[in-house]
Amino acid sequence: MIDSHQHFWKYNPSRDTWIDNSMQVLQRDFLPEDLEPLVKSNGVKGCVAVQADQSEEETMFLLDLATQNKFINGVVGWVDLRASNISERLAFFKTNSLFKGVRHIVQVEAPGFLMQNDFLSGMEQLQTFGCTYDLLIYEHQLEEALAFVKKFPNQLFVIDHMAKPKISKGVSTHWKKYMEALASHENVYCKLSGMVTETDFFKWNKEMFYPFLDVVVSEFGTQRIMFGSDWPVCLLSCNYNEMLMPINSYFQEFSLTEKKQIMHTNAVNFYSL
Repeated sequence: MIDSHQHFWKYNPSRDTWIDNSMQVLQRDFLPEDLEPLVKSNGVKGCVAVQADQSEEETMFLLDLATQNKFINGVVGWVDLRASNISERLAFFKTNSLFKGVRHIVQVEAPGFLMQNDFLSGMEQLQTFGCTYDLLIYEHQLEEALAFVKKFPNQLFVIDHMAKPKISKGVSTHWKKYMEALASHENVYCKLSGMVTETDFFKWNKEMFYPFLDVVVSEFGTQRIMFGSDWPVCLLSCNYNEMLMPINSYFQEFSLTEKKQIMHTNAVNFYSL
């Protein structure tokens, strides 16, 4: 098994302002020594560390951790795609084979962010350097994300957290329509991650997720979806073992080949792990 989406940080309250007082469980350091026993006990052999702060310092921090800890198989970092020297920065980071891709926290940006000329120019460089792109958006940003993806038919994309649908309210027509549209592009994948924290008051039962998984599996197939824990953010709702329950339950009747795709092979292929 590969966990395609988790985070590390040394907690800094002045930097990590998104972790407010309602998230006190996250107001501490989370490092490889905290995660390794959890993944080992659940049969997870490796993981992909994804940026949580928008700085090159964060990217270097994650690459250093990956160099020191063999179970971290790759890093999705942050590079300023709007910068005039983006080619040089990508060339610098790609000297480290553990640097796999880039993410920007688009969910906090104003409408139209993805379609800015300087951002689009930076995106054009990613494929040149063999970098993937993690698309972190909310459900209401799906229409813009679709227009964005259409501009880059040869760029590998993965939608983080299934675009954060409102799980407790059930599948919306809007979410289903645009997830189907995005899935029609063969270069777009989807992470089965972040579901437990998109519920009202972080309360859920495993059956709540099934209608969303039905849509994603139907549209992306088992070849373009991948498991991710979103640890430690998942701790707002449940522990690592509990987070796995809906995934294991939903896919229990799938074939061994399909389960291996979802839990291992797709992440390996997408990120070239």
